Amino acid sequence: MVDIGALPGFIAVILLFLVPPGPDMAYVVAVGLEGGRRSAVQAILGIGTGMIVYAAAVVVGIAEVARTHPELLQVVKAFGAAYLLWLAFVTLRHARRHADEPGAVPTAHPYLRGVTVSLSNPKVILFFLAVLPQFMGDAENPRAQLALLGAVNVAMEVLLYGTIGVLAGAFHARFRRSGRAGAVLNYLAAAVYVLLAGVVLAELLT
Repeated sequence: MVDIGALPGFIAVILLFLVPPGPDMAYVVAVGLEGGRRSAVQAILGIGTGMIVYAAAVVVGIAEVARTHPELLQVVKAFGAAYLLWLAFVTLRHARRHADEPGAVPTAHPYLRGVTVSLSNPKVILFFLAVLPQFMGDAENPRAQLALLGAVNVAMEVLLYGTIGVLAGAFHARFRRSGRAGAVLNYLAAAVYVLLAGVVLAELLT
């Protein structure tokens, strides 16, 4: 059996963790601005998939490897920064190519991008490691309790960030007929990618 009574406190902690803008939120907003509502939904589903992978890793105990070998997390962070910079380059190239062309701005593989961005953010697994065990309550089945907590966490982020991404996509839809406006949105998305990469690199150097 699981302990449902532990959920209110856990949900409060999750909200405190999710409300400040982080890589996942910024990425979904960038994709929404770049590709619209549908792309934003696909992006947050990709991020949710990545979170499920990390939650599952915690449940089965694989995450202990990351805790005992922190150098692996540095490699993951470096890969994430490189990937974000590549996204910025591709987005800028697309903006320059279509600055004078009206029409919608396509977004390539937002789901797969979301999965990659999520999996390249080791803070997610560190959060699971640090917080989930604190809300075991009186659960008779620790693994089932961890699975419940992980599922609640993923669902909350998908709903919250998905809503924010859809709102950003609605903003994009107003400008989809203007090639120049679409280019501006692409430049904004690229700036977000560069900012995120800069944050990751700063963490690596400290």
